[in-house]
Parts: sequence; structure tokens; C-alpha cells
Amino acid sequence: MTTNILIKRQPLGFPWPTLDPFLFCVHHNDAYPRGNAALGPDTSLAGRNIGQDFSGKDGWSMYHGEVVAGFPAHPHRGFETVTIVREGLIDHSDSVGATARFGGGDVQWLTAGKGIVHCEMFPLVNADRPNPTELFQIWLNLPAKSKMAEPHFTMFWHEAIPRLRHADANGKTTLVTCIAGTVSGLQGLPPPPDSWASEATSDLAILTLKMEPGARWTLPAAHAGTRRQLYFFKGSKLSLAGQTVDVAQALEVDSSQAIELVNGDAEAELLLLQGRPIGEPVAQYGPFVMNTQAEIEKAFSDYRRTQFGGWPWGAPDPVHAASQGRFARHADGRVEQRDSLAD
Repeated sequence: MTTNILIKRQPLGFPWPTLDPFLFCVHHNDAYPRGNAALGPDTSLAGRNIGQDFSGKDGWSMYHGEVVAGFPAHPHRGFETVTIVREGLIDHSDSVGATARFGGGDVQWLTAGKGIVHCEMFPLVNADRPNPTELFQIWLNLPAKSKMAEPHFTMFWHEAIPRLRHADANGKTTLVTCIAGTVSGLQGLPPPPDSWASEATSDLAILTLKMEPGARWTLPAAHAGTRRQLYFFKGSKLSLAGQTVDVAQALEVDSSQAIELVNGDAEAELLLLQGRPIGEPVAQYGPFVMNTQAEIEKAFSDYRRTQFGGWPWGAPDPVHAASQGRFARHADGRVEQRDSLAD
């Protein structure tokens, strides 16, 4: 069996390391308490650096939120955000007039393109019990030809996301969730039109894997030139083509070969990001990602001049009512309504 399938391993920190075409990946996992009438934490916020709280105190952070945890209005240009909400809820609002509440396995894919301002708040809707919230946010670069595309946001509701439960010869199962790309006969939902993921040759994929103790599953080979990284974020030990690795590592692997994954004695979870590199220069400053420093300076100038369309909401951190279920209202007025809150 090939022994050089594991190219590089790195510890998972904050943020997680990424490969072109991905720019950023962070895992938020907060054990929020019960909510108050304002949908914030029903407890004292004393001892926190409010507005810049990444402390993890008591198992959770307020981030940039002051009343409700989360990220009040902030701009982006030149890339996309993919937000995978594994547990809890996010209230989204943006400068083009769209708003949403999503969670419990839903995914939002936002093309910032030429510029958008949005907020991502974490409403604590349960007043009688804790509000655990867990999500991945991934930044996916845009090629130069698409950096000034019109902003666009897409919802992947969890009921529609393709999943496969594979049982190995011993009956041990691996749950594969295909958010983007193609794997083992699963085809992800269509990405936004200007995304690198929409390029026929990008070979882009975003997957999550949940493996029972002792489960075996083979990840098929990718196309030539694709780079692939596995994030082993929950479990104990995992074998990749005979090489044993510990949890809390980012694993760059040779995508040209199929890889047998064999889980250890604890339930394991992994995130997979792969794609053919865009291979263009990256100039980044904060929330703007372009190809040159001059383009970064223009992004700041444009934002100061236009506010990327302005902010149509009455506050920088709006949230919906506690009783509001999952929904999305798009900039064109189209509404996607879910019947109830995600389980």
C-alpha cells in the first residue's frame, strides 16, 4: 500500500489552515446558556471584552456581539463565505436587502463579489434550556474574472442536502454529507453561478463525515491537480491508508489516490475541503480579498464612498423573533419558508 498519501499534517488552531482555493476556515462551537428576552445569554457578561470577546469563558464567546452573540454588520469583497450550521441558529441580514434564519444542518453560500455588508447573529431562542451553537465558516476565493460579480446568496436547506450512509463489511457506518461537489454517487446542490465551484474543472468539494467506532470508508480519488485537506476535529485516532493520526489535525493528502479511512475506538467527525487551485495572486486585507494591493485600496475607497449599497436595517445586529422559524427572504423579494425551527 502507498505510504506517502499523507503530504502534511498540522494542528488545528484558530483559524484552521487552508489550501488554495480556500482562504479561511473556522470552527465555532459554543455552549451558550438559555436565552433572555433579547435573545442574548441569560447571564452576566461581566469579565468579557464586549465587542471583541473570543475568550471562550464558560464555554462560549460573544464575538463582536454586545447583546446577542455573533458578528454585527461588516463588509466583504472578492470572495465567498460558506456557513455550515451544525447546531443552533444564525440570523442573517445584508446590504442588498436579504434576510434569513437558518440552522440545524442548513448551509448558506454567500458570494460577496463586488461588495456586500452582512451580519451573522446567533439568537438564543430557547429561554428554558441551553442553546448550543456549532458551525463552520469557510472562505472560498473568487477568480479575478468574478471578483466584481453581483452579490448573491443561496440557501441549502438541510432537508435537501445529499447524504449517504455507508455500511462496511462489519456493519459499521459512515455518514457522508455532500455540501458541494461529487463523491460516491452523491452530487451536491448547485453552487452560486459566479463561484469557483461552478467551474466545470474546479473539482471543488465540501464534505462532512461522521464515522462510527471501527468504521471503514474509502474516499475516492479526485481529478489531477486537485488539492485535498481533511480536518479531523472529533474522535481519537484515525488510520489513512495505514498511517495513524491523532485527532485535532489538518491533513493534506494526495488526492490522486483513493484513501481508505479506518476509524479508531471513538466516534469520529471530519470536514473535507478540496479543489483545483485558482493559482492567482492573493492580496488580502481584513474582509477584502483581491489580486493586487491597488485593488485592495480601491475596495476600501469604494466602501467608504458607497457602503456597498448602504444598510437598510435599523440596527447593525438585527435578530428575528424567538418564534420565527427557518426562512430566507432574498433581495428580489422571493421567500423560502420552512415550517418550524430546525431540530
